[in-house]
Amino acid sequence: MPFLLSLLSCCLQVAAQNNIATEQKINSLIKKMTLQEKLGMIHANSSFTSNGVARLNIPELVMSDGPHGVRPEHGRDWEKDENVNDSGTYLPTGNTLAATWNPALGYQYGAVLGSEAKWRGKDVILGPGINIIRTPLNGRNFEYLSEDPYLISKMVVGYIQGVQAQGISACVKHFAANNQEILRNSINVEMSERALREIYLPGFKAAVLTGKVNTLMGAYNKFRGQWCTHNKYLINDILKKEWKFDGIVISDWGAVHNTKEALENGTDIEMGSEFTLKSGTDYSKFFLADSAVASVKMDKVKLDKLLDDKVRRILRIMYRTKLAASKKSTGSYATKEHSAVAAKVAEEGIVLLKNNDHFFPIQKKNIKTIAVIGENAARPNAYGGGSSQVKALYEVTPLQGIKNILKGTDVTVSYARGYKIERNAAANDTLIAEAVKAAANADVVIVAGGWVHGYNYNVWNDNAYDAEGFDKPNMDMPFGQNELINAVLKVNPNVAVVLMGGGAIDVSGWDKKVKTIIEAWYPGMEGGNALAKIIFGEINPSGKLPVTFPKHLSESPAHVLGEYPGDSVNVKYSDDIFVGYRYFDTYKVQPQFAFGHGLSYTSFEYKNLQVNYANKATTVTLIIKNTGGTAGAEVVQVYVNEKSPEIKRPEKELKAFAKVMLKAGEEKQIKLTLDENAFQYFSEAKNKWVMKPGRFNILVGSSSADIRLEKGVDVK
Repeated sequence: MPFLLSLLSCCLQVAAQNNIATEQKINSLIKKMTLQEKLGMIHANSSFTSNGVARLNIPELVMSDGPHGVRPEHGRDWEKDENVNDSGTYLPTGNTLAATWNPALGYQYGAVLGSEAKWRGKDVILGPGINIIRTPLNGRNFEYLSEDPYLISKMVVGYIQGVQAQGISACVKHFAANNQEILRNSINVEMSERALREIYLPGFKAAVLTGKVNTLMGAYNKFRGQWCTHNKYLINDILKKEWKFDGIVISDWGAVHNTKEALENGTDIEMGSEFTLKSGTDYSKFFLADSAVASVKMDKVKLDKLLDDKVRRILRIMYRTKLAASKKSTGSYATKEHSAVAAKVAEEGIVLLKNNDHFFPIQKKNIKTIAVIGENAARPNAYGGGSSQVKALYEVTPLQGIKNILKGTDVTVSYARGYKIERNAAANDTLIAEAVKAAANADVVIVAGGWVHGYNYNVWNDNAYDAEGFDKPNMDMPFGQNELINAVLKVNPNVAVVLMGGGAIDVSGWDKKVKTIIEAWYPGMEGGNALAKIIFGEINPSGKLPVTFPKHLSESPAHVLGEYPGDSVNVKYSDDIFVGYRYFDTYKVQPQFAFGHGLSYTSFEYKNLQVNYANKATTVTLIIKNTGGTAGAEVVQVYVNEKSPEIKRPEKELKAFAKVMLKAGEEKQIKLTLDENAFQYFSEAKNKWVMKPGRFNILVGSSSADIRLEKGVDVK
């Protein structure tokens, strides 16, 4: 132990010395820079770059979307480049990653993005997006991770560390309270300090303090009356002072509105707007460009100090990444290894929601015909959704995945379109008739439906339900899918439904009639193969919902207790801390599918729960056993409930989890530790985190609604 402590001390001293040396280099460069050179570094000089200083060998900073794949190449303007190799790895979207409940996969996911961004000559990958999923209608939910701040915090750290291990900066976004796309450029979000601290900030705090993220992007909306990207309380007071963030704050494209506020309130780089900027734009007219800054009445000493801080942050991150001698590897692009990561995330993230009569997995030897129905079965999704679009090297659709897995068998696969993806489309009688005919002659019917991305980046509202800049109009299944499914059920009871998209959708019109329901999200380039392996039992599903699926939109807390979408000026988060399962459990509202829910082809027994408190830490141990005949993984979830709270608290809150792989008949002891943070709440009266010593219930289960074991503990 003394040797290890000595080694650690030595390493810390070396790191400190290196940091001092780097800061000295940065200060030396800043002293050599002119005012115009400094200003050039803090605003865009093309669609995705900010200026360097050639005479001082300071390169440009090159950015790229997106959170689940490096976006198509745009070069220095908004026109997509031709004849370039920009067909890369299309990873499953953020909600799929979160549904794995596997932080180790988050690291692998980030490493793929970092490696491909490096190969493409980027410095910053504009992801991950971690805004809380507050309403099922948010068009960008598919990019985000969860409704739960603890789950987000655990998943985001791996992602960031995976990206940055490749010498590329991650950019966590959108800070903060960007929980809807509609009216995002105008609304002012009002919420309690408790909601901010308990729900909306923990993921960002983990990204900064634990993930050590290099860059952060401000949000479009206002928060408590001031634009988020230059919000004094969010950026200066919390991010940079309280959390001691030493990296770069980047504006979203067009999110800066005031030169003086941007200078004073922590905006380090101003980027442009895809709606207004075209080739030939005069970037010198930006809010943080020379002409605008010159108009601000501010003494030179203060201005120099503000500019130097922004430039220092940019150079600091450059020295950690592109200027660091140890980060000179070239990265790799669209490799088999990267595809394998995409496949693994899809395999662990797809969620089996319902499986009556053990309908799945399908035994190939027991069927002769299978009907695949629905345009989502044959439609690729990579090139939609707004700024997160990916130009995929390939994309295996559900139909192709099923055909792949049945190749060489005697099973016949038929396909019927079933519905037409078109904005405001009603049920199509001709397509339904074709689907019914296919279903009537099949042993098994699989309907692939749900939501869709937009087709075209430049026309985001062209059939887009999951896309940046737009929210869904409701939770109803579009394109006449309800009519299609009910028509198919009339001729064949052996129906499974595969849902794709950004989250909850109202399935109440047929959910009790179908055998099986699967949530496939947008599962990436290998998604069709992963789905087929689950359908036919080559993979045992282990995904768990990272969000609650309400039965109806009217039961979602943002729509019951709070405001959505607001009055075009303000939106009040009166739902406060009661987001997602915190609302459903506390207010005794039964959802369609609970947070943390996900079925398996095997069964798990929980037993021998022990809870011990000592030295400000609570240890939770239990045994979990696979009692079925198939190997599988279970996510053990630990929730905390305060027995007699002094203020209103949620019925339960997730505070620990572990994904455990077990062979048939195998059992393992699981040990999880809860620190004092697991029992705290944010006191607005004291303006700090507090914990009242007393009795807490430790709830262990397979979902927020499936608690298997419970034991009380006195926490001091």
